[in-house]
Amino acid sequence: MNSNPVLVQAWRGGVVESRHRGSCAVLDADGSVLWSVGDIYTPVFPRSAVKLLQALPLVASGAADALGLDDAALALACASHGGEEAHAATAAAMLRRAGLDDTALECGAHWPYFEPAARALAAAGRLPCPLHNNCSGKHAGFLCLGAHLAGDRDARGFAAGYVRREHPLMREIEHALQAATGWDLARAPCGTDGCSIPAHAIPLRQLALAFARAGSGVGLPPGMAGAARRLRQAIAKHPFLVAGSERADTLLMQALGERLCCKVGAEGMYCAALPELGLGLALKMDDGAARAAEVALAALVQALLDLDAPQAAAVAAWSPRPLVNWKGLDVGALRAADTFKAAARAAGRNMGRFAG
Repeated sequence: MNSNPVLVQAWRGGVVESRHRGSCAVLDADGSVLWSVGDIYTPVFPRSAVKLLQALPLVASGAADALGLDDAALALACASHGGEEAHAATAAAMLRRAGLDDTALECGAHWPYFEPAARALAAAGRLPCPLHNNCSGKHAGFLCLGAHLAGDRDARGFAAGYVRREHPLMREIEHALQAATGWDLARAPCGTDGCSIPAHAIPLRQLALAFARAGSGVGLPPGMAGAARRLRQAIAKHPFLVAGSERADTLLMQALGERLCCKVGAEGMYCAALPELGLGLALKMDDGAARAAEVALAALVQALLDLDAPQAAAVAAWSPRPLVNWKGLDVGALRAADTFKAAARAAGRNMGRFAG
């Protein structure tokens, strides 16, 4: 059996300590594979990397406008956040717009991922609620869509059980995901995500295509094309809400603005749109390592975008990425493998995207 190539290496003491294998695809909105590494045709679970696609119906349906959702709310609808105060407060405000509260959320509760936020919550003698779940923004967006679809019906009653695949809300989300990816989800493997909604397995090729479409509008129905543009603009205005303090998605998009719309997913997934180039990319680390996925994404951004000095510095903080021990000593680094980095740069030059 052929294995995927090494994309990222962990170095310590001048030698490679660990190797992270994976695959990635770069496509344009017409469906052309401009560059790929490894297996991009076997379905994988994108997990939270497709939240932007799952938020398309919220805008395309008119629900966002009907409920007066602002850009902060739209950004949070695409988020895997750290459970900080601003994240929980924004999710609560979204629910109020729908006439609901956090008891309508079916994502479950966990402690904030951002440790200072978790410590502050514990110090106040409070337990986490569903608002602190990293997916609460996505679920609040689902419930806002549900309140809009319910019309004159009771919104809470209509939305109850919305995480089930057969629920009208999930059918809307599945339709948007299928329209963007061009993948027949009725025949795709389907599991359950960490936040309890259906998780569909989709090849990297189709995921990269979806993000090329989301970044350019090409290949999407008109309503979804406009929705994708509005969501990307909201994310660019509020990158903190998409992830949070010390998170790669937030820091990269703070530096690059609308040039990059990226989203991490569990188990080593990443999807991104490069709107100015009309490109989408998707990558998956075989071992599910998030740290390696961040390095691989940054290496691809370095290869495909012509960055100014501040942008280059922001991206270089993630590729290579220093490894620091508990005493604060620099003990090694996570680096894109030389072969992967060289191939990505060559592909960028061949596409006329990168002059370095």
